Amino acid sequence: MWVYDLRTNKHVTLKQNPLTRADLDDFVACYNSANRHQRQESERFKRYTYDELIARDKVSLDLFWLRDDSLEDVANLPAPAVLAADIAEDLQSALIEIQALTESLAASDGVTRHGVSQ
Repeated sequence: MWVYDLRTNKHVTLKQNPLTRADLDDFVACYNSANRHQRQESERFKRYTYDELIARDKVSLDLFWLRDDSLEDVANLPAPAVLAADIAEDLQSALIEIQALTESLAASDGVTRHGVSQ
């Protein structure tokens, strides 16, 4: 199984620093869809054999191998206000998506927000 770690030491947010196509260029190059048999491991792209995976505690797929710099150097963490703003932004975006989904499901079922049929 091939795993690409896109998240470690990357700071991506929905509005302030969104994921771009350029962020995926390394993955696309590593994935090598034209010839998967010539894939090479890199810092972020790693291959696990069946035996390695099955030997893991409870066959856990919680795989990580890169050191998270933010855990090593707490002095360089963003200010608490920045962290709080990022969390608030993520929660607001999630709430908007959940509301849109709820409205879509209700519309398809003919149910109003309060559960009464139309």
